[in-house]
Amino acid sequence: MKRTIWALLTILIAVSLTLPACGPVPATPTPTGPVKIAFWHSMGAGLGGKGMEELVKRFNESQKNIIVEATFQGSYDDSLNKLKAGLQSGDVPAVVQLFDIASRLMIDLDVVVPMQNFIDKEKYVISDFETNVLAYYTVGNKLYSMPFNTSNPMLYYNKDLFKAAGLDPNKPPRTFDEVRDYARKLTKKDASGKVTQYGIAIAAYGWFFEQFLAVSGGEYVNNSNGRDARATKATFNSPQGVKVLEWWKGMYDEGICANFGRKTADTQKAFDAQQTAMFIDSTAVLRSRLDASKGKFELGTGFLPRPTEEDYKKFGTIIGGASNWILKARPEREQKAAWEFIKFMSSPESQAYWHTMSGYYPIRKSAYDLPLDKEWRAQFPQFQTAIDQLHLAPNNRVTQGGLIGVFPQARQTIEAAIEEVLLGKAAPKEALDKAAASVTDAIDNYNKTVPAKK
Repeated sequence: MKRTIWALLTILIAVSLTLPACGPVPATPTPTGPVKIAFWHSMGAGLGGKGMEELVKRFNESQKNIIVEATFQGSYDDSLNKLKAGLQSGDVPAVVQLFDIASRLMIDLDVVVPMQNFIDKEKYVISDFETNVLAYYTVGNKLYSMPFNTSNPMLYYNKDLFKAAGLDPNKPPRTFDEVRDYARKLTKKDASGKVTQYGIAIAAYGWFFEQFLAVSGGEYVNNSNGRDARATKATFNSPQGVKVLEWWKGMYDEGICANFGRKTADTQKAFDAQQTAMFIDSTAVLRSRLDASKGKFELGTGFLPRPTEEDYKKFGTIIGGASNWILKARPEREQKAAWEFIKFMSSPESQAYWHTMSGYYPIRKSAYDLPLDKEWRAQFPQFQTAIDQLHLAPNNRVTQGGLIGVFPQARQTIEAAIEEVLLGKAAPKEALDKAAASVTDAIDNYNKTVPAKK
């Protein structure tokens, strides 16, 4: 499997080198009429998909020169795989939405036109954009893609169950110790000792480990998370990483933390059914959780817990979600049209609408001041949590997140390590050391196969 991955990357870089290095492919002959551009995205049939469809519709109706044809491509992994295939066949869109962890690979393959090119040429003002959000997609002082759906992880909790357990429903736990103490009080068992209600549930999802590591002050890889220079070694097996898994494992062994598997949707369902009083998940599922809890219980949200209260002053969460990329294999006419579409999607009005539809927070500060967003947050204050958490986080190499070309593979490796620990097959340090060695090997193979973007 590993050889197949690297063989594919070798093909991809060879293909990328055949693409024009100094500009877009010219259209022959130059077409007339509206410019049609393809947009590949990964927002499915839920609220995110409906919101995406509406925004594309609004853009197409706002002017007559550009027609965006949006196509759902499946998950982020599916979309990336289809793009890889398209780079070989020549079938690529003008704009593609990809998850955050595809950034290093997209930059190294040299198949995109950096957003910085359009920003500099137009003197487009970006001072209104959230600093920490732009920082993730900025490498070497150059913004490569435009953030769109942006999130961070939060603590979700059932206020009614808090009240029943004698806990203050307006004071969610903030530290690891507090989470454990709250979970003990919130866990219920029947006469036979079987757990009927867990205090907390955490999906075995690699992104959650990355976030817990970040709020603990730990870096995922060396060379300042791969941002001062290309990463060469995984470092998530640090004392901070080990402490995260020890805390997680301790609660699991005590029977107060549930493991419903890797799929976050399964943990969401358990929370909706009140099988767990607390769980960790992205801000992106907030709107869905509000809908699911309506008429059943009151939903609360809190900051992602961290080891100590002092950590709130020094560290913070990493942004998650996805961004939009412009492919340089498309004609210049399409690239310019793509830029206009991306500006529309990034506008305060579009971002305010997107925020209320999903829970992804706006990438523009001024979006919060629009009546739609202000009224929505007044009605549903749970949405304010993610915004406050974003603004609380400092902008540094930890909160900017790790940058490696094999991140999807690394995330799966971490998930396997979490499962080994929870099932008692390996101690936290042992599992993380093995995972770090595997990821380091993958990074080394990647660095040898895919030249760094100059």
